Amino acid sequence: AASPDVQPRTASARNSFPGIVIRVERDRVMALVEVQAGRYRVTSLMSREAADELGLEPGVRAVASVKATNVVIELP
Repeated sequence: AASPDVQPRTASARNSFPGIVIRVERDRVMALVEVQAGRYRVTSLMSREAADELGLEPGVRAVASVKATNVVIELP
């Protein structure tokens, strides 16, 4: 389980989800990273270079920070 005291060093995002990396899929350019944050799963698509520099692998503690200017909700 994620430690609740894991916090980002500095960030302006208010929606931060401390958790554990549970999946990393890399191709030549991009990486899909999934973090289990309590009962939530947060998925990020980032450059492979960024994922490599952060050392993201399953089991690594990480904080997913969400900062969006626009959230769209649609009905089926």
